Amino acid sequence: MQASGRPWLWGLVGTASMLVIFFVVVLLLTMLLTGGEGITASGTKIGVVAIDGVISSDLAEKTVRLLTKYADDTSIKAIILKIDSPGGGVASSQEIYDEVRRIQSGGKLVVASLGSVAASGGYYIACAANRVIAHAGTVTGSIGVIVQLANAEELLRKIGLEPIVITSGPFKDSGSPMRAMRPEERQVFQALVDDVYQQFVEAVAQGRNLPVSEVRQAADGRIYTGRQAKDLQLVDDLGGFQDAVAYVATTLGVEGKPRLIQEGKEQFWWLKYVLESMPESILWRPWSKAGAVLQYRWVY
Repeated sequence: MQASGRPWLWGLVGTASMLVIFFVVVLLLTMLLTGGEGITASGTKIGVVAIDGVISSDLAEKTVRLLTKYADDTSIKAIILKIDSPGGGVASSQEIYDEVRRIQSGGKLVVASLGSVAASGGYYIACAANRVIAHAGTVTGSIGVIVQLANAEELLRKIGLEPIVITSGPFKDSGSPMRAMRPEERQVFQALVDDVYQQFVEAVAQGRNLPVSEVRQAADGRIYTGRQAKDLQLVDDLGGFQDAVAYVATTLGVEGKPRLIQEGKEQFWWLKYVLESMPESILWRPWSKAGAVLQYRWVY
């Protein structure tokens, strides 16, 4: 009876509830439209492209699609590559590298921010950016090519299995795990590795504006810390992701915080990373492509 005698009180509660809901909706919309940067964010958008884990054809396809999307969006003024990768397939790394070169040659600023690891193919991609920023302790470099093969001939002999292979030519089954590699086959694989290695060196020289001879001296496959890489002119600055954002903001003359635009990670990305990081020689993966694969990859 008392509640019905005070309708003004219930009206006040209802109005307060509506105001709370209104402000919550406004806050959520603000966070959504500003990429989580809050109401202090400026109108300048920066696209963030994360390159995580082993560089596969699937990752290259998704990365190029996102890069193209950001490149074609005139409201996005720059792109930051957030790289944390030991590298991967040669062609996949080159596909991303070529797209980054196309974007930055078209006038849109691209900055590479190197995380814990940006080695081999991960570094290859970074070289295409206008600016490369790494932590002092980032593991990078590993400029080189690797092909991993296995010889299971002795194992097959022990279990009494004799492979029978019929080919159309002497090199058709080169790299087969069923027998030892012949010297002439090793020369074929070495020639492949040498050619793809030269492509890597030339890409670094072009991207970093360095003489090929100078790059070759650093390109013996070893890894470097970010600080060592800076001394070799393989990276430009030392710092983290926020330093990359600050560099873009300063270069573009942005006042306030820019709006960071980034797509979320796919579900179960961590499981895919673990499986893809296992060496081909000790793990047969039904979903992987068969045969020897040329890789810009740091194997650890």
